[in-house]
Amino acid sequence: MNQVIKETDSQPMLAVNQITRRFGGLVAVNEVSFDVYNQEIFGLIGPNGAGKTTLFNLITGLIEPSSGQIFSQDQLISNLKPHQIAAKGIARTFQNIRLFGELSALENVIVGRHLHTKSNFVTGILGLPQANQAEKQAKQKATEFIELVGLGDRLSEKSKNLSYGDQRRLEIARALALEPSILLLDEPAAGMNPNEKQVLSAFIRDLRTQFNLTIILIEHHVPLVMGLCDRIAVLNFGKLIALGQPEIVRNDPAVIEAYLGVD
Repeated sequence: MNQVIKETDSQPMLAVNQITRRFGGLVAVNEVSFDVYNQEIFGLIGPNGAGKTTLFNLITGLIEPSSGQIFSQDQLISNLKPHQIAAKGIARTFQNIRLFGELSALENVIVGRHLHTKSNFVTGILGLPQANQAEKQAKQKATEFIELVGLGDRLSEKSKNLSYGDQRRLEIARALALEPSILLLDEPAAGMNPNEKQVLSAFIRDLRTQFNLTIILIEHHVPLVMGLCDRIAVLNFGKLIALGQPEIVRNDPAVIEAYLGVD
């Protein structure tokens, strides 16, 4: 069951304020504003080309806004670089999986631990004890996250040899390795069958509970979004056309016309 978010109870975990992104003459995201609250599962839906992934790229610093601001827990982040935003506790997966194909599952997730590694380049080169201890700790934590997503028996497998669904899970494990407070999932159910989507939905709820996560997801599978998310924002041609709880969004005439009514 979806939890009811009382917007007046606390400051937002993420606040998107009149954010706009232009690419030449194309306005990909057009004055979009919304807040996301602590431990909320927040869905972002809309037709292809609506600006959803562009908005994720703005939140995570891969591109800069043309105007507007984004705040994380009252701290301005829209002027920061991607690694600085990650250090603020914001992690993501990608629509097109971005794993290191020649690296093992374990090595891919260790890469995601870099912000929490205590040693530096010099200690690593010199083989100092703190570097060895940091490496051991990174392997231990990475293993825990891989086991969490059900891939504990694939630690040494090259990521390129994993199935599509397992690669999706591994990418989530790598994002979790950053120990974020906000997790952005870009089409996590893409390519999954109905049973896998049900399992994924339960898994995302478990992640929220276990890690006290605020989760924002882009997803085209409407039944999954409607059953999973506490609130949903709908984009169309870069504009926010609806925002609210699933039943409200489902019955919004503008959403039906722009998205839900399309076969």
